[in-house]
Amino acid sequence: MQLSIAAWSARLVLIQLSDVADLIVRWQQARMLVGRKQISRRTFLAATGGALAASHMAWSSDSVPASLDHIILGCNDLKHGISFVEQLTGTSAKFAGVHPGRGTRNALLALGGRRYLEILAPDPEQKTESSYGELETMSKPTLLGWAVHPDSMDALAQHLRDVGIAFSGPTAGSRQRPDGKLLRWRTVSLNDDRHGLLPFFIEWNAGSVHPSIDAPAGCHLTDFKAGAPNEEELKMMFMLLNLDITVERNAKPQLIARIQGPKGECEFHS
Repeated sequence: MQLSIAAWSARLVLIQLSDVADLIVRWQQARMLVGRKQISRRTFLAATGGALAASHMAWSSDSVPASLDHIILGCNDLKHGISFVEQLTGTSAKFAGVHPGRGTRNALLALGGRRYLEILAPDPEQKTESSYGELETMSKPTLLGWAVHPDSMDALAQHLRDVGIAFSGPTAGSRQRPDGKLLRWRTVSLNDDRHGLLPFFIEWNAGSVHPSIDAPAGCHLTDFKAGAPNEEELKMMFMLLNLDITVERNAKPQLIARIQGPKGECEFHS
């Protein structure tokens, strides 16, 4: 049976009303999450604008957040981490340099587009204790966290203020490449990142080449998702951050990345 234009219009209106009703419920839940008893019109629009977009993002076939910049795989020894990743993917990550004053060094692997895998380990040449204290005791390479690149760092900071999410930054960072060039960036970190489930945000300096450009190619990030016992609460946080990531119910909080390489598909977990 064919529907008239008027009938289709009526259906579309019902769909939009359903979206709005769902949005109101979600916003009420979000208010409880951030602990705000009163909200301004500006705050409501800041949060619900992202929520409405998220309701349509669910129709996308892309299972990787569009703004994902890189994922971090931590290990206690960089050579071991590189070997571990190569055995699973068939591609060897390239040493990328050290983080001065932060006690770490890394190796990178391109994941398609402007995305890459960062293998992060303690730098034995630095006496500074790593900002990731758990690296020293990691018996197996494990996902530590992930980074997102916002369209505007200043706009992001304002949005976080509007929706009541505490953060630090923007903070300047840098890394010395093996060729002597210095990469520079700014980051914003959430005060409560749910032990790495929520990302930090990175903005690369205009004069810095994005690390994915010259990292070894051959791999592709096909899926990236998060899991938690209370997945609805985590979904609400991602909604407030305007991030389109799949969230599933899981026995424990966890990040899961699926990578396709020359040896086939493999998974990395937090």
